[in-house]
Amino acid sequence: MLRVEKNGLVWYTLASYTGLPVVHGAFTRLGGFSRTPFADLNVGGHVGDDSAAVAANHRAIYAALGVDPARVVSARQVHGDRVARVGAPDAGSTLDATDALITDTPGLLLLLRFADCVPVWLYDPRRRVVGLAHAGWQGTARCIAAKTVCAMGETFGSRPEDILAGLGPAIGPCCYEVGSDVIEALRVAVTDVEGLLGDRSTGTAHLDLWEANAVQLRAVGVSHIEKADICTSCHVDAFYSHRREEGRTGRFAVVAGLEEA
Repeated sequence: MLRVEKNGLVWYTLASYTGLPVVHGAFTRLGGFSRTPFADLNVGGHVGDDSAAVAANHRAIYAALGVDPARVVSARQVHGDRVARVGAPDAGSTLDATDALITDTPGLLLLLRFADCVPVWLYDPRRRVVGLAHAGWQGTARCIAAKTVCAMGETFGSRPEDILAGLGPAIGPCCYEVGSDVIEALRVAVTDVEGLLGDRSTGTAHLDLWEANAVQLRAVGVSHIEKADICTSCHVDAFYSHRREEGRTGRFAVVAGLEEA
């Protein structure tokens, strides 16, 4: 991924999207207005942070991107598999119980919030469609990334082979120890889940959540996949990590949208 810094904020973009008409990025926790334990750029409104700081953080992000706040669509994420198509009438709204957004409306920015789960970007340059999904282990068990690809096809006619996918900063297999409940939940959703659990000779299992989502994307025909390989738990100085910070932390913003025509 490529590091971008502007107005004191830092975010990462996909190398494979360079030169394409897509506004996107995974923001770090750096450069905002929140105080410890939410310092600094927290965009989570339900984690206990000061609401004025959260609002200021959102404004800072939109200013850095040159985006009108009234043209942003967000969602209240529930680790589910609901994919919502959004357009101009949804501008400025927050959808309930939704973990993926898709649109073909230029100038509309999609925003979701993360703290270890995998951000999934999807862009179809042929149909000019963009998608953004939130894939923690529960969303992965429900095949949220693949379902978002299918929704792009059913709604806009996107073909999987045309889609350029990106898997953003998330907790890596180095830090993501999981129990039997997670492993069993993933067995029905991921081919050869054992191959995603690393060396189990010590009696522990460490899940590669990036590869789990890549497997699902490849299964529905997506072949162009860029992985961030930036572990949020290892880099808690730059990202929020729910696991590393034992639940007392913020959420970093991930955005995607089509540039104005």
